[in-house]
Amino acid sequence: MNAFCAAVDWGTTSFRLWLLARDGKVLAERRSDEGMMAAREAGFEAVLERHLDAAGAPLALPVVICGMAGARQGWQEAAYVDAPARLDTLAAAAISVGTARRDVRILPGIAQRDSDHPDVMRGEETQLLGLTQAGLGDALVCLPGTHSKWVVLREGTVERFSTFMTGELYATIAAHTILRFAVEGGDAEAGRSAFVHAVNEGFTAAPEISRRLFGLRAAQLLGFADAKDATARLSGLLIGLELAGAAAQYGPLRLVVLLAGGRLARLYRTALESLDVEVRFVEADDMGRRGLLSAAAAIWGDGARI
Repeated sequence: MNAFCAAVDWGTTSFRLWLLARDGKVLAERRSDEGMMAAREAGFEAVLERHLDAAGAPLALPVVICGMAGARQGWQEAAYVDAPARLDTLAAAAISVGTARRDVRILPGIAQRDSDHPDVMRGEETQLLGLTQAGLGDALVCLPGTHSKWVVLREGTVERFSTFMTGELYATIAAHTILRFAVEGGDAEAGRSAFVHAVNEGFTAAPEISRRLFGLRAAQLLGFADAKDATARLSGLLIGLELAGAAAQYGPLRLVVLLAGGRLARLYRTALESLDVEVRFVEADDMGRRGLLSAAAAIWGDGARI
């Protein structure tokens, strides 16, 4: 089976590439930690071509890219489209990388130009495009990550969205504050009951979050808590705080589409269900590929639904 295109999700710290047939079948796959930060040093085209060569891509195969390769600090800036943004128009705003040796297109991100709620996304919009191609055009969607996104989808349009720095806060607190001594070597998934309890704390006591965070360390020092639960509690408090913020933005959380994968999918599903929220889980990688393929079909002459 011949490849129709190469599809790339190029994050800040990660690189994922798939060779896709016209029907969406994955013919080859490559993954590395050569995200935007590494590619700025090595050269974006050099990184891309090395992975294409390893995947056996023909020299003339076109490439569609989403994510941080289109950032101001990336390969070539792909200007944001403004929210509300119809996802099926993203391909029309893709830019062509004129210096590349093959046909390379980079999809734009989405900007929310609201002085009270300024926000941006790059990469997540392509997963959302895949979601609409799968038939889900109306939803409240949670995309967990270093910078978690909450998105209101209406009839295939990103109406509004919010970013929560939950993952980055966790990494910073765990590595660069006094709590690093409390969470050293822990595993959030190993302490499920502690995690669930902390999610509920973070959700219901958001104004007290900084006090409760310090309490993780104090409880250990004074013998009130087991050290093995500290990581689960830190994760739970911060995710609970995020869910409280989402509820403040979008109203009571009743049904949430969880667009995620791996460990984060499991943690967020547990957190949401502990608050009696109905969760519809969708694999993020699948939707990312579907969105990239849909954009490729629109760019290179096959507008049929994928």
